[in-house]
Amino acid sequence: MAAVTVGLLHPGEMGSAVGECARAGGARVLWVSEGRSSESRERAQGAGLEDAGRLSLLVGESNVILSVCPPHAATDVARAVAAHRFAGVYVDANAVAPATAREIASVVAAGGAAFVDAGIVGPPPRRFGTTRLYLAGQAAGRVGALFAGTPLEAIVLDAPPGGASALKMAYASWTKGTGALLLAIRALARAEGVDQALLAEWERSHPDLRDRAEAAAGRNARKAWRFVGEMEEIAATFAGAGLPDGFARAAALIYQRMARYKDTQAPPAVAEVAEMLVKEPTLPDVDPGARP
Repeated sequence: MAAVTVGLLHPGEMGSAVGECARAGGARVLWVSEGRSSESRERAQGAGLEDAGRLSLLVGESNVILSVCPPHAATDVARAVAAHRFAGVYVDANAVAPATAREIASVVAAGGAAFVDAGIVGPPPRRFGTTRLYLAGQAAGRVGALFAGTPLEAIVLDAPPGGASALKMAYASWTKGTGALLLAIRALARAEGVDQALLAEWERSHPDLRDRAEAAAGRNARKAWRFVGEMEEIAATFAGAGLPDGFARAAALIYQRMARYKDTQAPPAVAEVAEMLVKEPTLPDVDPGARP
């Protein structure tokens, strides 16, 4: 897609990598520095993004706006863009429930924009074959063309808006949900004094679970604060389909307790996380609106 300007909101760890892929595909990519952290500035500069300064200027220059933010902020970001009467293509690539995606579609449509529902599966796209961008909506093909030949593989679904979000929710309910479950199991075994016995049994019957639990602590601890809203959106997705949502809500509570690790220098071991979950069940004060 030639001569396209993409407005990226906002360049976190995932967003900056997605923006870099859009640049590699030939697009000009803008971001907004106003009110953002020094870490966001560093990521944006490293990805070669152009600073539009203010949201109104980004909206005025962009053909496509791509929202990649924590799920709790997704609707507010859409409202802020719609308030400037954006009339291009608005892509919501956040981990939200299908109902939330459709709400966002209504918000941006009222402002004059077309809507594309998107879901990212995989890590920040820096290597080929690792990360997929699922897209749904009439303009999905146009958005997918932005990433042709880049490490972010765009896959257009034969589904209306909400379909890409539903796929993301189904996928993440396994990856993040089972991680929280493993950590809760280790905490339970520790609380009951059978942790070592459990590990010995795992070695015999499920030899991969010990490493998976360690990985759940090491990979997720510093990002757990972001997973709270995502698990709540997953719960809403299950409830919307008439399915039990309690396990997703329980996972959200596990990740909320782990939010204390957000700024830790080194990721904790699973034993430390398990002990924290047992000894300090009171939820910490977490600012869900904290900007990455």
